[in-house]
Amino acid sequence: MYHHRLVISYKGTSYFGWQDIGTSEQKPTEHKPTIEASIHQILKKICNFQSCTISTASRTDAGVHAQGQVIKITIALAIESEKLLLGMNSLLPDDIRILQCEPCAAEFNPNKDSKSKEYHYYFCTDTVYNPVLNDTVAHIPSNSKASTRGSLDIERMQQACKLFIGEHDFYSFAKRDTNMSSTFRTILSCEIVEAQPSTFGNKVYYLKIVGEGFLRYMVRYIAGALFARGRNQLSLSDISEALANHKEEKISSRAKSRGLHLIQISY
Repeated sequence: MYHHRLVISYKGTSYFGWQDIGTSEQKPTEHKPTIEASIHQILKKICNFQSCTISTASRTDAGVHAQGQVIKITIALAIESEKLLLGMNSLLPDDIRILQCEPCAAEFNPNKDSKSKEYHYYFCTDTVYNPVLNDTVAHIPSNSKASTRGSLDIERMQQACKLFIGEHDFYSFAKRDTNMSSTFRTILSCEIVEAQPSTFGNKVYYLKIVGEGFLRYMVRYIAGALFARGRNQLSLSDISEALANHKEEKISSRAKSRGLHLIQISY
């Protein structure tokens, strides 16, 4: 068997997340493919339908995007990495691209071997929103007249970011998972950054968060809590208490998937 490490980028709008889970969790009305299934399908073609497997560093959810997802593929056919990259990109849909491809050891595990993962959650605060940004940037208007939920204060959000840094119990900031042995995770950095001036006219910020690992929906619940703090609907003590205590109830809603981007994975 031959093993390759790939870095891939994709726009998740048209996909039911990363993992090829068949139809077990997919609603009967949902007909979107998954990223993994799309890659696996073209790999089988390239490998003449011989055995091929895929393992990933991060199982992104439906609608989430990636600029630096890392995967390992194991195939039965000897193919040079450069030719494999070109062949896969020639068959993949336009919203999935292989950025890098290189041989790797059979022991390489893209998830367990990772040291940290960086996510960005992009959001626009302008009252009038450019629809060109719709799939990749969440619209969180700052002007109180544009929203009954109140004005969004970036400085309040920035202060709240500091509370998430370090090791905490993120049980109240993640989807319930009975298979998860621990809900403690370590966040290395967390801040709100103003993006470079947009050619589309809107002011865009992003939550930049780096951690050793994340629970499912964890970044989106953190973003939701920060938006609530920005609108003065949560206090700093509310967030601190949720991180210190194993609470069943969520303190805020989950931010929409469209703004979330997996940026890079470090090894």
